[in-house]
Amino acid sequence: MYKRLLVPIDGSPIAESVLPYALGICRATQSQLTLVRVVDDNDQHARASGYVDALAAKFEADGRCVSADGDVASALVKEAARVPGTLIAMATHGRSGMLGVLLGSVAMKVLRAGQRPVMLYRPPEGFAEGQADPIKIERVVAPMDSTPSAESIGKQAGELARWLGARLVVVSVLDPNAIASSGAPAGDLLESSYVQSRAADLGKQYGVEFSWEVLHDDKPDQAIANFVGKERGTMLAMVTRANAAPVAAALLGSVTTSSLRRAGVPVLIRLP
Repeated sequence: MYKRLLVPIDGSPIAESVLPYALGICRATQSQLTLVRVVDDNDQHARASGYVDALAAKFEADGRCVSADGDVASALVKEAARVPGTLIAMATHGRSGMLGVLLGSVAMKVLRAGQRPVMLYRPPEGFAEGQADPIKIERVVAPMDSTPSAESIGKQAGELARWLGARLVVVSVLDPNAIASSGAPAGDLLESSYVQSRAADLGKQYGVEFSWEVLHDDKPDQAIANFVGKERGTMLAMVTRANAAPVAAALLGSVTTSSLRRAGVPVLIRLP
């Protein structure tokens, strides 16, 4: 599925917090781990190279130091494109303001350039700095409903679960307040049938173990985060609804980004 994971680092513990997941994924899939530091000018290159090389040696990874040429996002996209089959895996903020970069040009360019997914991780409050033990992904959780955009994550989630050797879990969130106000039946049976059918179809198609769950909450992001429960061996696979609005604005206001903020696990994000 992917031949290489590209992890941008900037010297901060938060930027490096995604490394245990990246290590676990690379070991499970025999993928190459590449650490990249983007610098603004040649004066920073020597010091940055020393940092990258030392960290890469520690994790038996490839280390690269590239020039931003005035645009950090373009540098990362170019480095990702250099090796076909590269997945960018990054924490959502770092000492150099990576949060602002990520929610702006990086996410926009990576997501929109050929529908390229990106793996994002926001570490939970109080995360252990310097954690280096690889984390194996045991389950891929794919929130779905019957809309075409949400359905579009099925292929990616199925391929991801097969690639990682993980269980695929399809979940759907019902808003009990909306159902009650409409006067309609509870709807669990219908929704359960849909989710179970999608899980079974994807499990059979991609040859992976599967399960399913219907969640009840008027806040989908909270329901998803509670279900995940910050379990370290979990990855979310979600779409971001970025049809008309700019990607950055869509990310900031979407269930996907709120789930990223709350869940404390990596999220593979793609456009529908």
